[in-house]
Amino acid sequence: MKRAPFFVIALCLQSAAWGLVRQESPSMADVITRFEADERSVGRKYDLEYSAEDRRRMGTLYDLTLTDLKKIDFDHLSTDGKVDYVFLRTAIENRQAELKRQQIAQDKIAAYIPFAGGINRLEIDRRNVVKLDYEDVANRVAALARQVKDAERALRSQTNVDKVQAYRVYQALDSFSRTLAGWHRFYESYDPLFTWWVPTPYKALTDAIASYRKFLAENVLSIREGDPTILLGDPIGRDALIDQLQGAMIDYTPEELIAIAEKEYAWSEVEMKKASNQMGFGDDWRKALEKVKTEHLAPGEEPQLIKQMAEEATEYVTKNNLVTVPPLAAETWTMEMMSPQRQLLNPFFTGGLTINVSFPTAEMSQEQKEMSLKANNRWFDRATVFHELIPGHSLQAFMEPRYHPYRGRLEGNPFWIEGWSFYWEMLLYNTDFVTKPEERIGMLFWRMHRSARVVFSLKFQLGEWTPQQCVDYLITKVGHDPFTAEGEVRRSIVGEYSPLYQLAYMMGALQFRQLHHDLVDSHKMTNKEFHDRILQGNQLPIELVRAMLGASKLTRDYKTQWKFYGG
Repeated sequence: MKRAPFFVIALCLQSAAWGLVRQESPSMADVITRFEADERSVGRKYDLEYSAEDRRRMGTLYDLTLTDLKKIDFDHLSTDGKVDYVFLRTAIENRQAELKRQQIAQDKIAAYIPFAGGINRLEIDRRNVVKLDYEDVANRVAALARQVKDAERALRSQTNVDKVQAYRVYQALDSFSRTLAGWHRFYESYDPLFTWWVPTPYKALTDAIASYRKFLAENVLSIREGDPTILLGDPIGRDALIDQLQGAMIDYTPEELIAIAEKEYAWSEVEMKKASNQMGFGDDWRKALEKVKTEHLAPGEEPQLIKQMAEEATEYVTKNNLVTVPPLAAETWTMEMMSPQRQLLNPFFTGGLTINVSFPTAEMSQEQKEMSLKANNRWFDRATVFHELIPGHSLQAFMEPRYHPYRGRLEGNPFWIEGWSFYWEMLLYNTDFVTKPEERIGMLFWRMHRSARVVFSLKFQLGEWTPQQCVDYLITKVGHDPFTAEGEVRRSIVGEYSPLYQLAYMMGALQFRQLHHDLVDSHKMTNKEFHDRILQGNQLPIELVRAMLGASKLTRDYKTQWKFYGG
């Protein structure tokens, strides 16, 4: 009789044990908190990126959690409980879909990495503390080295290697190198038999992987390994984009989102021309933009300007009863200067509890210094500071651990995070916070930039544009300099951010703007009530924020259906 794997038995017992908890009617906050803890526990051990076995283990957790979730009496939950129920169910379904996408992507490169299972088995035996026959281990490692060399030879014989697949193999080899380094570190010197048998074949294996990776870099991808200026990415394709948009509760196709972004860009261009005329440049807003870029501070003076701008924005939103700013939030944000290496990915500020300032450093080339000065001029900075600090990311980061903290831990939501800060740019644009045409041009640059992010990131993920086409688009359409355009594209495609991250600024802001129209412009809520409720709700898909605020009703099987854009 075939025995069930230990982890399946354990989870069945866990599921049965949770039946006692269900009888005590746990809050959805408790259910989410326990799931988060279980997921961290499983992920801590089953963490091999290229292991189908580890994905199955995580998938079992998701399946059993959804089974338990269905046993909860949805109709008797509070509004907050129903929001949390749909939030958790959607988050788990997203995770299940991502596991499938990972498997499909890795199946496509399986022929190029036939040694993957053997490397994974070494690590699986280590983490399970299997007693090893080190002569056998040495033979297995030597055989893996031969497999890697054979795989490289096979690839060298091909004339037309798909660059996307080659890049996936390149990334996989890096992951295997890290796995092997950890595996080797566990045994080396601690186990004398390992140290006697394994070092020579281990070196042959790691050398073979390094050779394979170098060949891909130099002969297929045309990059220098370790080069921080690399512009390479892995487009996920239209089907995966649709899945991810539905999972993020965005009920639009990529093509519809591009059309929305282009419409928003057209509005910004009209406003740009108005401001340009006020500055004496007529309709040639690009000349006005270039004039604005020249108005930057001298080296060393930037921090004082940021402090002044931060205090100005905090005072404005407080005085006008737009949002509650706890005194401790206004007191405790901090400032750091960004390294030149980091500026290759983030040519502009980033923020939260700490604002990280992009500004030229002594070691930059003269060209980089000039472009960085232009990119971080006083008028661009004015919108950036309140976007990153208060009422933007710093206020979010202050409130998140204080209200519904389990929501932010469950699933970071870029539409809520970035949409909130960009929404404030939209909101304040129409107030007396903005009076000078230079201020308008500074804000409109970012607004055009957010529209362009939607277009270039989706075009790239659809496989329609190369990274260089994305860079060129930012230069010609928004007025970026090459240094900042490359940095923006690099951060969008190298894997540090999700495929939806860059479009989330604009689409999240448009969702918040529509909610503001429905609830504040209609006098159902005040500005302060509206904004405070959003912050206290923590990170949620904004369609669920809508339900939380009473603007829609949820069902157990609720799916995204909100058409939030009316132009």
